[in-house]
Amino acid sequence: MSRAHYQVLHDTHYRYSAPVSLAQQLAHLWPRECTWQRCLERHLTVTPQPTRRLDGLDVFGNPLTRLAFERPHDELRVIACLRVEVLAREGLELADSPAWEAVIAGLRYAGQAVAAEQLEAARYRFQSPYVHLKQVFVEFAAEAFVPGRPLLLAVRALMQKIFDEFTFDAEATQVATPLVEVLERRRGVCQDFAHLMLACLRSQGLSARYVSGYLLTQPPPGQPRLIGADASHAWVSVYCPRNGWVDFDPTNNLLPALEHITLGWGRDFADVSPLRGVILGGGSHDPEVKVTVMPLGEPLQVAG
Repeated sequence: MSRAHYQVLHDTHYRYSAPVSLAQQLAHLWPRECTWQRCLERHLTVTPQPTRRLDGLDVFGNPLTRLAFERPHDELRVIACLRVEVLAREGLELADSPAWEAVIAGLRYAGQAVAAEQLEAARYRFQSPYVHLKQVFVEFAAEAFVPGRPLLLAVRALMQKIFDEFTFDAEATQVATPLVEVLERRRGVCQDFAHLMLACLRSQGLSARYVSGYLLTQPPPGQPRLIGADASHAWVSVYCPRNGWVDFDPTNNLLPALEHITLGWGRDFADVSPLRGVILGGGSHDPEVKVTVMPLGEPLQVAG
């Protein structure tokens, strides 16, 4: 196939144990316009009605919606409904990339003017809130980064290593679980695997960014796709001077294609969290999040 069309439903529901008197929320729920995808329709339903809403871009160029609530409320529901067209990406020969050592050398500051693309890539070389630079990550990735290996082949080998050695376990970690602990326990979710891969790449001196989005999953044979049974997804993108930014999905050990929908990218999860903010009041609360990714025209069933 050269393209695919999807409908995406992202439903976030907060029920507060005490009223919230004031709140500010940031929503990354609109797909980023890319050469490989287009957002054909988008609707955002917010309950209660926000006092103010402002749509714009964040510092990384991702679509961002700012919501302000200045009246007391005891629940918040934000539903994003999207229709997205994903296009096939150009074929890529991973061996046709420069050696990883040469790429690192080219990214180092040398006191000279650099091209805008390289300057943009530089912001993704450094430590960020959830991705720390440590020698232990260099050591973990060492067998993938053998001397002279083309960069993209080395990154693919690192992706394979994470896929082979780690177990997907939704109960093993939380958002703030340190990466060193993830590395020790060899368990986590897609966010953890993306952060770990970023730590390995950046600790080497490479530029790599966190990509937030959705992934089409397949229901069991003979069963309809369930509404609300999916989840947000995360993967990484690495900068290669000859090839530009190239995406890798360590959770599934593949290069993202027609089944991946890109929302946005940043240094780590903190930059592109689907919904985050600050509230006054609220007591205890946990969000209920339901995500559905479905090809247009498929039969559906509400998840129980």
